[in-house]
Amino acid sequence: MVVTAVRAADSRQRFIDAAISLFARHSFAGTSLQMIADEVGVTKSAVHHHFRTREELLNAVVEPLLGEVRAAVEAAEGPRGRRARAERMLTGFVDLVVRNRLLLPMLVGDPGAAEMLRSRPEVSDLVNRMIRLLADIDPGVGGRIKADMVMAGVAGGMSVRTSGLDDDVLRRHLFEASRRTLGLRTPRCLT
Repeated sequence: MVVTAVRAADSRQRFIDAAISLFARHSFAGTSLQMIADEVGVTKSAVHHHFRTREELLNAVVEPLLGEVRAAVEAAEGPRGRRARAERMLTGFVDLVVRNRLLLPMLVGDPGAAEMLRSRPEVSDLVNRMIRLLADIDPGVGGRIKADMVMAGVAGGMSVRTSGLDDDVLRRHLFEASRRTLGLRTPRCLT
C-alpha cells in the first residue's frame, strides 16, 4: 500500500514537471494532456487518473508556489516600519522568482495561465497585499505604479538572456534595480 502511494506521488510529480516544461515551451493553451502523456511516456488515461483537465494540472503546478508567496507576504507583514516591510517583501519576492526561474515567466507571460490565476480570489488577494507592501514607501499613485513595475519587472526579468546567470548574480541585480525603482537604500552590508 505504501509503495503504491509513493508511485502515485512520483507519477503525479512527473506529470507536473512535464507540464511546467511543456507550458514554458508551448504555452498553457498550446499544451494538451496528450502532449504531457507523450512527454512522460505514458497513456493519456494515466494522466487523467491524476488530472482531469489542464486547469487541474496548472492548479497543481501553482499550489506550491502560492504557498511560497503566502509565506513571503506574511513574513513581510510582520515588521513595524514601511521600509522594513517593503524590504522584506522585495527580498521574499526576488528569492521566490529566482528559485522558480522557469515557472514564473510562464505564469506571467502566458495569457491563458495568467487569466486562470486571476480568476482565483486568493491569487488576487496575495498580489494586492504584495503591491501594498511595496507601494507603502511612496503613498499614492506613484508608489503603486513603482510597485507594479517592480513586480512585473522582477517576474518578467527571467528570460533567455538571464538563463545562464548564476542565481546570486541574478538576485543581486534584481534587488539593485528594484531598490532604485522603489526608492529603498541599499543595505550597508551590500555596499
